[in-house]
Amino acid sequence: MTLIRLSALALLALPVSLCAQQSGIDAAARTITEADYMRRVGIMAHDSMQGRDTPSPGLDKTAAYIASEFERMGLRGGAPDGSFLQRYPLRSVVADPVESYVQRGDTRLELGADVLPLLGDVMNGESTAGLAVVSGSGNTAAGLADNAVRGRHVLLVLPSTASGVDQEAYRTLVALTNAGASSVLVTNSAGDDVWAANRAGTLRADVARGWVESVQRVQDFLPVLQIRNSAVAELLRGSGLDLGVLQARSGGALRVDRVSGANVSVALRYRDEEVTAPNVVAILEGSDPTLREEYVVISGHMDHVGIGAPDQNGDSIFNGADDNASGTTAVIEVAEAMAALPTPPRRSVMFLLVSGEEKGLWGSEYFADNLPVSSDRIVADLNADMVGRNWPDTIVAIGKEHSDLGTTLERVNAAHPELGMTAIDDLWPEESFYTRSDHYNFARAGVPILFFFNGVHEDYHGRDDEPERIDAEKAARVAKLVFYLGVELADLDERPKWNPESYERIVDGPS
Repeated sequence: MTLIRLSALALLALPVSLCAQQSGIDAAARTITEADYMRRVGIMAHDSMQGRDTPSPGLDKTAAYIASEFERMGLRGGAPDGSFLQRYPLRSVVADPVESYVQRGDTRLELGADVLPLLGDVMNGESTAGLAVVSGSGNTAAGLADNAVRGRHVLLVLPSTASGVDQEAYRTLVALTNAGASSVLVTNSAGDDVWAANRAGTLRADVARGWVESVQRVQDFLPVLQIRNSAVAELLRGSGLDLGVLQARSGGALRVDRVSGANVSVALRYRDEEVTAPNVVAILEGSDPTLREEYVVISGHMDHVGIGAPDQNGDSIFNGADDNASGTTAVIEVAEAMAALPTPPRRSVMFLLVSGEEKGLWGSEYFADNLPVSSDRIVADLNADMVGRNWPDTIVAIGKEHSDLGTTLERVNAAHPELGMTAIDDLWPEESFYTRSDHYNFARAGVPILFFFNGVHEDYHGRDDEPERIDAEKAARVAKLVFYLGVELADLDERPKWNPESYERIVDGPS
């Protein structure tokens, strides 16, 4: 028999065993508290977690904390090797600041301090050639005639106020590469703070999925770099050219000055390394000898976007309290409540916290491709992503229309008015949120899903998504709703069913 919350009058009419079971479910739900919720959000969204980027030490620290909580609750590890951590492979590509440089004679300009990559794909190589200096603007066809820059490294001088490349400068830059330049060094007038922020972003490792084949592009070595004004004088030493004079020509005709003397060497080297990132998986084994082989998944993503340039207050950490320490905490709270049940639900329940969501749903993609059980044994996924802000009495449940999970949710929601929480339909179908969180990889594998989501807000992916802005009282009630729904689904005689039209569109894909 399927259990939902019953009124006090109805409880009096039930057998003692059923009343006791319902009482045990309600007691377990009460372990989900505002104080616990706030404490866990505060741990995962603390500055010490460094924004939980994928991959990062802060993310590993977060995963270790979650795994320890699951172990403390008495759950068993759900990764294929029986542990709580499933690590998946990534490839990290980062510029080598020692082996990358620009050098003319005895002057060596360092990557990071003096020059930075500006445009183009990752490329490894080195070339030595003469130096040409391009200043002014206007007709590039006339200014670059007669192979003026072919086979030379080119210093493109922008106005003294330029700390980036505008549309006109970009056209000139493209013309230079098309005219046969060996490389282009673009002057940058940024101050120390802007340059430091630019350096942090540009030299950050470029991380990609490591379990899929990448397309290797074969291309000529033609780097485009930016060079600080303070380094230009060193590069032009002994040439008779003055940066200030060249910048003053910004409104004049395009001119090319070929520099005699020592050639310029430009080298770029990238390190390609294998790294890993964690998913955390725990299982509460079901109580029914047959149905325990089926699973309800409760999921969320534990990662965020890491560290960026400091704001005006010096804050450089994107703490991600709502996105998604709030959903991660909901999963942990539901796990603790289910572990407190006098008797586990009939089906097993899998608690999954993935990483790499902010990179493109990487962790859940890898998990869905490398499941510890076959996909036909997973009956539903309830995903929580951003559940700690906005309206105090409403949570959006995306995907209600695609399976009978929507009907079950409405029944469970109606049976628990004490939660003061109403799950409503998707308010933003034009934003395609259905495809933008980790439940989608389950849906594509044929698993019915519901996605609990409070919508974005002014702090979305901002430095002000801090723990103190979380409505922990509201979020705890959302977690209780997910708990009651999870117990209901795990106890149902029949597994949830897709709506045929939705299955054809989402799982089978367009014909």
